[in-house]
Amino acid sequence: MPTFEVPGAELAVALSDEGGHPVVQLHGLTSSRARDRVLNLDLGRGLSGTRLLRYDARGHGRSTGRKVPEDYRWDNLADDLLRVLDHWFPGERVHGVGPSMGAATLLHAASIEPARFSGLTLMVPPTAWESRSAQAAIYRAAAALIESDGVDAFLSAARGSTPPPATVGAPETRPDVADALLPSLFRGAGLSDLPAPESVARIDVPTTILAWVDDPGHPLSTAESLAALLPNTTLTVARTPEDVDAWPEVLRRDVERRGDIGCRSRSDIFMP
Repeated sequence: MPTFEVPGAELAVALSDEGGHPVVQLHGLTSSRARDRVLNLDLGRGLSGTRLLRYDARGHGRSTGRKVPEDYRWDNLADDLLRVLDHWFPGERVHGVGPSMGAATLLHAASIEPARFSGLTLMVPPTAWESRSAQAAIYRAAAALIESDGVDAFLSAARGSTPPPATVGAPETRPDVADALLPSLFRGAGLSDLPAPESVARIDVPTTILAWVDDPGHPLSTAESLAALLPNTTLTVARTPEDVDAWPEVLRRDVERRGDIGCRSRSDIFMP
């Protein structure tokens, strides 16, 4: 399994190279490439004719990490992403896709280097701005519970919550994170927010937002705010698992519609 070194971590990376345009796929907090596939959030399974790069964020899955909450801030994860793209797809514009923390990472990276991306498919964007402080408190409480009573106590408490209707029937999974790192990951998420609204509004990249309903951690209000801010956006809302089953096809159309599959024209070249 190839790895890529970033400050403070080694990232586990996998490239599916079928030629064509580069696509990078990220995952959510406490998840991984493998866990997102189990949770039906691996949209890349619907792609062909691309160079699809997947990697586990620092501290997740098969990637390493440190007990340093600041390492897991979304702006730091965006720096990791840009380093990965510079290594695997130097000088190219890339389509980015990912849920929750992955969507936040993509927005931070695109706010820094918008010309680096040919398009974005943002899945279930997380709490942001006005709704972020309450979620940050939840993350700090989760970190404290894990440190005092262990991961199983945290998982037992989480089982009492009602899942979003679009995820009903999804298998129960554990975080794909070493127990010792979980508190740092949660505290890093609690230190994070989306880029400022004025920065988001400058991301003039074709973007699809895939949201679902009745999920306090990924409220529809964030998706709607992003759709209002981003200059070139489509918002799709899932209410059933069948709606989510259609998301890989949405990604495939996103990539194809933007002229990405099977071609690398002069317009694909990113000039730093």
